[in-house]
Amino acid sequence: MSLAEQISPLVGRWLLGWFFLSEAWARASAWNATLALMAMQHVPAPAVVLVVSLIAMILGGLSLLLGYHVRIGALILFAFTVVVAVSVQDYWNFHDAAVRAATYDLFARDLAVAGGLLLLVGMGSGPFGIDNRMDGRRRR
Repeated sequence: MSLAEQISPLVGRWLLGWFFLSEAWARASAWNATLALMAMQHVPAPAVVLVVSLIAMILGGLSLLLGYHVRIGALILFAFTVVVAVSVQDYWNFHDAAVRAATYDLFARDLAVAGGLLLLVGMGSGPFGIDNRMDGRRRR
């Protein structure tokens, strides 16, 4: 296995983990503003949805960062990201071309992140993850 094949999953996991952890921090730090945005999007029970979202982002992000149960963490984040993309980044409902284009960019970004998460669901943590070091032996 080449160096790139060994390092790429690690760096990819770290970047995706950082993305979700930093988003969780930003949303939690601006709690009231986040709730107001969610209410504007007609999210039912925004406080409950925000707590569940933060839990998913934090646990999933830590899973990716540490390489621990990566397939499960990535699957949870994949489902979360697709739901957010379809329900919040609904560019097809905007008539103003500039707003539609900006919202489409966010929708496309979310789907690209979901694609990266789906790769992790399929391939796991890579050679540098806790998943591969459990019980003192490497797992595939």
